[in-house]
Amino acid sequence: MGLTEFKPSVVRRIPDQLDYGILYVCFECNVVVHLCACGCGEKVVLPLSPSCWSIEYDGEFVSMRPSVGNFQMPCRSHYWIKQNRVLWVKDADTFTGTQDTNAVIQAKHHRQWFGWLKKLFMS
Repeated sequence: MGLTEFKPSVVRRIPDQLDYGILYVCFECNVVVHLCACGCGEKVVLPLSPSCWSIEYDGEFVSMRPSVGNFQMPCRSHYWIKQNRVLWVKDADTFTGTQDTNAVIQAKHHRQWFGWLKKLFMS
């Protein structure tokens, strides 16, 4: 399907040229940037804030919440980043526990919200 694992790289600024498979984490800029895990080459920017994405980073492994839903891109890929691994949403049934269930529900609400915005501004 695509990438199975990211390699995190903590940077002071996001480079102009991104490498596939690298998850660029900039704490100074409060952002995580990478090329889409599906391999389409699209740049994915995840702002870090309580209303957007949160990150868990222990110096080796990165996990992001909520899922990454690239619904505005032609590939429309949707995946989780958990301990550097890319878990495709079709594999979401492998998640267990309340936190994962809540995250799946939150991702569904994000999809609905983006769909509503698209209808509002594109019609």
